[in-house]
Amino acid sequence: MADAFAAAGQPLYLVGGIVRDQILGRDLAASADLDLTTPARPAQIKAIVGPLAEAVWTQGERFGTIGARIGGRDFEITTHRAESYAPDSRKPEVAFGDDITADLSRRDFTVNAMALAVPEPELVDPYDGAVDLAGGRLRTPLAPTVSFTDDPLRMLRAARFIAGYGLEPDAELVEAVRNNAHRLEIVSAERIRDELDKLLVVPDPSAGLWFVVDTGLADHFLPELTAMRLEQDPIHHHKDVLAHTIAVVAKTRPERIVRLAALLHDVGKPRTRAFGDGGVSFHHHEVVGARMARDRMQALKYSGDDVESVRQLVYLHLRFHTYKMGWSDAAVRRFVRDAGDLLPELIELTRCDCTTRNQRKAATLAKRMDELEARIEVLREQETLDSMRPDLDGRQVMDHLGTGPGRHVGEALAHLMELRLEEGPLGEDEAYRRLDEWWSSRG
Repeated sequence: MADAFAAAGQPLYLVGGIVRDQILGRDLAASADLDLTTPARPAQIKAIVGPLAEAVWTQGERFGTIGARIGGRDFEITTHRAESYAPDSRKPEVAFGDDITADLSRRDFTVNAMALAVPEPELVDPYDGAVDLAGGRLRTPLAPTVSFTDDPLRMLRAARFIAGYGLEPDAELVEAVRNNAHRLEIVSAERIRDELDKLLVVPDPSAGLWFVVDTGLADHFLPELTAMRLEQDPIHHHKDVLAHTIAVVAKTRPERIVRLAALLHDVGKPRTRAFGDGGVSFHHHEVVGARMARDRMQALKYSGDDVESVRQLVYLHLRFHTYKMGWSDAAVRRFVRDAGDLLPELIELTRCDCTTRNQRKAATLAKRMDELEARIEVLREQETLDSMRPDLDGRQVMDHLGTGPGRHVGEALAHLMELRLEEGPLGEDEAYRRLDEWWSSRG
């Protein structure tokens, strides 16, 4: 493709993460999309790539971007541009340009404002992005206020680069975020959600999460996070709830759903804080927190499945601690039934929720969790633990009782399910006997 652009007299440059990560020596996924920029206008880009591409897409054409699949790999080729947001608009105003240096000046950070000319490789780095990478520094090519006016989402993106690349933000950048944090409100919920997800799955998002709280960004998309800073947690008394939360997020594996649940698992504590003779308590914070997590995720336009998964994990995150006297078979079955497909995530969250510095307490909790997992495996080998259901279905209930559909069928199945949870599989004959007992007891 580079040769085709050269033949057309149009320069072509690789830009974005691939240049940055090449300099860092990071492995590049073979499936990763490649971003390129050129002074060619969109119509010219289509004319050049059309004969080479298996597919071309033009959804971004009005912004200067043409997508193409060539040799089984996806490319996005964008005309050099300058873009900015009107102070009260979510939509960028795009002006095409001819100069690579001007194009790079409109990029978010200097570490991303580098280009590699192709096919003859030559690094274009007018804003010393390579130097900043080496020095662990996060700056914007232009004044940070200008950069963040172009696209306020860049303020949140800074958190990801601070955490994911270990970069220290310039004082001028931090001040600009503090002064402009309110402008995040003009950015769509979907874009904020996607950027939050990217932050949460870096190996350790702690520095980025502290950044969004310290600069006031969180107030404009996740105010529950800021609220936790003031709440003292009596269980983890060496940390406030926010510090505990960020520690839990960092301990969990970098998967989106479990990290979102870790971030939101204690959001109910500020609303449930109470003072008594025993000190501070947060009774039923998991119930309140589950509702709050649901509402916040819906506001950020998460899918219904994502919302329900995180809501359920927040609601169940204390369940483990209710079994202080040991795990009966019935308790194990209920734990597995209630967690459902989220069982691995619930176990991960529960383990990581222990951030105490008390080594004896930490060891005790870890041992109890090990015992629970061992009990789950034993029961799983003995019975169909992962798909528990009553020993009879609705049709069998109606046929045996000689009735049609009705509320009593659901009640019968609920009764049989309770027996299944308490006693394990009954077998069909015993299930019919118990059904008869239950039916007779109804009078």
